[in-house]
Amino acid sequence: MVPLENLLAFTLAAVVLIVIPGPSVLFTIGRALALGRIGGLLSVLGNALGLLPVIVAVALGVGGIVAQSVVLFTIVKVAGALYLMYLGVQAIRHRTRTAETATGGIPPRSHWRQLGEGFLVGITNPKTIAFFVAVLPQFVDLEAGMVPLQMIELGLVFFAIALISDAVWALVAAAARDWFARSPRRIATLSATGGGLMIGLGGILLFSGNDRH
Repeated sequence: MVPLENLLAFTLAAVVLIVIPGPSVLFTIGRALALGRIGGLLSVLGNALGLLPVIVAVALGVGGIVAQSVVLFTIVKVAGALYLMYLGVQAIRHRTRTAETATGGIPPRSHWRQLGEGFLVGITNPKTIAFFVAVLPQFVDLEAGMVPLQMIELGLVFFAIALISDAVWALVAAAARDWFARSPRRIATLSATGGGLMIGLGGILLFSGNDRH
C-alpha cells in the first residue's frame, strides 16, 4: 500500500494535471461533438480503459523500456497521432450521416466500436507512458516494499480521476451538441468541428514533446 501522505500528494498532483484542459480534454470534446453524449462517454471510458494496460506495463518495467527507446517511443507516438487524425477525418467525412443519426434518421454506430476507438487512443498515447514512468516512482515508498503494486495503486487513482473529469467534459460538450441538434446542418457543422479538433490534436501530439496532458 502507498503511504497515505504519498497518496494524498499524488492525488493532488493528478487533479491539478487532469483538470487543466489538454489533449485528453480536446479528444473528449471532439468525440462528444461528433458523436453525442453516449458516443462521448463511451470514448471517455475506452480512453480511460486504455490506461490500465499502460499502468500495468509501467509498473512491471515495460513502460520504462518504451519511454527510453527513441525508436519504440516514436513508433507508438506516430501510430497514436495518425489514428487520432484518422478519426477526425472520418468525423468530417460522415458529418451528414452523423446529423441524420442525431435527428433520428438512421441508427447510431456500434457502441462497441465507439468504446474500442477510445481504447485505441488511450493505449497508443506514448505521453501517458512517459508521464507514468516519470511521475509514479516519485510517490512510491521504497521502504514499504511491493513497488509494482504501489505504482498500480497510484495509476488506478489517476485512472479514476481522469475518468470522472473527462466524463464531465463530455457531458458539457454533448449538452451543447444536443441544443444544436435541432438543425441537421448545425449538427453536421459540429461533427466537422469535432473532427477538426481531433485532426488538430493528432498534429499537436505528432510534433510535440513528451508532456502528457
